[in-house]
This record gives sequence, C-alpha cells and structure tokens, in this order.
Amino acid sequence: MLTSPVYTILLALLFAVAAGLVGSFALMRRMLLAGDVISHLALPGLGVAFLLKINPLVGGAATLLIGTLLVWQLEQATGLVTEAAIGVVFAAALAVGAAVTPREDLIEALFGGLEPLTLAGFLVGLAAELFVIFFVFRFRDRLALALFSADLAAAAGVKVRHLNLYFLLVFSLTVFAGLRFMGALLASALLIVPAATGRQLTNKFSHFLWASSAVSVLAVGGGYALDKLFMKGALPGPAVGIVSAGLFGLSFLKRAAR
Repeated sequence: MLTSPVYTILLALLFAVAAGLVGSFALMRRMLLAGDVISHLALPGLGVAFLLKINPLVGGAATLLIGTLLVWQLEQATGLVTEAAIGVVFAAALAVGAAVTPREDLIEALFGGLEPLTLAGFLVGLAAELFVIFFVFRFRDRLALALFSADLAAAAGVKVRHLNLYFLLVFSLTVFAGLRFMGALLASALLIVPAATGRQLTNKFSHFLWASSAVSVLAVGGGYALDKLFMKGALPGPAVGIVSAGLFGLSFLKRAAR
C-alpha cells in the first residue's frame, strides 16, 4: 500500500491532463452531457464490488466497458444518435446501481475517496492515463478531420466507424481513471467543465487542447488544496468540482469583458 499522498496527487494531476484533452474533443463532438451519463455506467459495478468485498474499481471498469460496448451496439443496430443510445443504457445502469450499492458505501461510490492506493492500483492508473494522452496526440489529426467532415475523413482513408468506437472507449477509460478521485457522480466533471472553460479562453484548436488541460490541472490542484485547508480532508471530488466551476465563471467574465 502506498501511504504517501504524492502518488495519489500525481495520478490525479495526470488524470486532469487526460480529461482536459479528451473533454476538448468531446465538446467538439457535442457529447459532453452524454459523457456525464457514461460516468454513471460505473455505478452498478461499484455496487456489486462493494457487495462482494472486492476492489470497487474492478467492478466499475467492468460495467463501464460493458456499458460502452452496449451503447456502441445500440447506436449501430438502431441508428440512434450517441446521446440517445447512452440515455437508454444510463437509465438501466442508474437503477441497478442504486439498488445494489450498500447504503454505507454509497457516498464513496458517488463522490470518490475509494480504498487506499496500492502499487498495482497506481501502475494501472498511470498506464491508463498515459495511454489516453498518447491516444489523443496519436489520433488528433484524424479525430479533427472526422469532426470537420466524416465523408472527407473516409475519403482520406480514415475508418470513421472504428475511430468513433475507439474514442468512446478512450472516453470511458478516462472516466475509469477518475473514479478513485471523483466517484461515479463527478468523474465526468473534469471532462465537461475544463473543456467548456478552455473554449471560452481561445478559438484556436491547438491552444484549446492545452487550455482545457491546464484548467483541469488547476482545478485538481486547487480542489485538493481547498479540501485540505477548508474542508478538513473530506472527499476531494466535490472540492475539485467547486474549483472547476469557479474557473469557468472567471473565464466567462473574462470573455464577457472583451
């Protein structure tokens, strides 16, 4: 077990970078609110894991993966847009999650602060976050081209259908990386708010990616500081959410003042 908070903070900051990058593309794909729903797909797995007395992140990862693939299949089989397919799965996931999660573990499942960090957990989280960052930079141009025109991307040799699936899986992997810190209810906060803040700060695509990540890192750092100094070490997720919302408010005022 890793007792030093340095490891947890390092993972949280790397998660912030990954979330800012993925959230930027999610905003441009108009799936930020759908992403908020995706984070709730982890709730049934967390609940079952608590009942079975196993690592809750294992259960959360399992239902995130199953739910994401189910969303993809619904979208392909029925022609539903991503948001509608996610909405169908979300309703079932939230109901099952609320039913099976023990009441005494519900707060941790919703708002983070899961079991202490182990070496294996640190390495898995580190690998997940580095992979997300690698994916975004490796496929950045293809993702941007598919956003501009799916037909043009297909003509250029991009397998748009596969790329959409890969992005959805990476989005869910980012949510998984944030479950430890933010919980199922707030895991998507750093995917939504920093991206919206970054969009307020710049209109240039390359600057937008870095601005979103920087805001996300500031939100995590500020949230942890707020939690320790004023909230007496309570769960960090709500504090991070408060700081990220405050940063968005400042960016809104800055844009309005132009």
